[in-house]
Amino acid sequence: MLHPSYSDLMKVVNSEVEPGEAKVVNSRYSIVMATAKRARQIISGDEPLVNGAGKKPLSVAVEELNESKIKILSDDEEE
Repeated sequence: MLHPSYSDLMKVVNSEVEPGEAKVVNSRYSIVMATAKRARQIISGDEPLVNGAGKKPLSVAVEELNESKIKILSDDEEE
């Protein structure tokens, strides 16, 4: 089981969205894709932004997202 849950991660990611604005993340798929991308970055040599000693890259990526160390950008922000 994933700790924190998908719904908790979605709340963290969308916490900075103002009322009336579109949410950054609307589905579990977005969370999975973002954490997988970050895990690949860590595997490629990027330094973890949290204590990752003895943890798998995906677990580190989930922890980084939960602690707001990384941010998921909307399509508008990526450009």
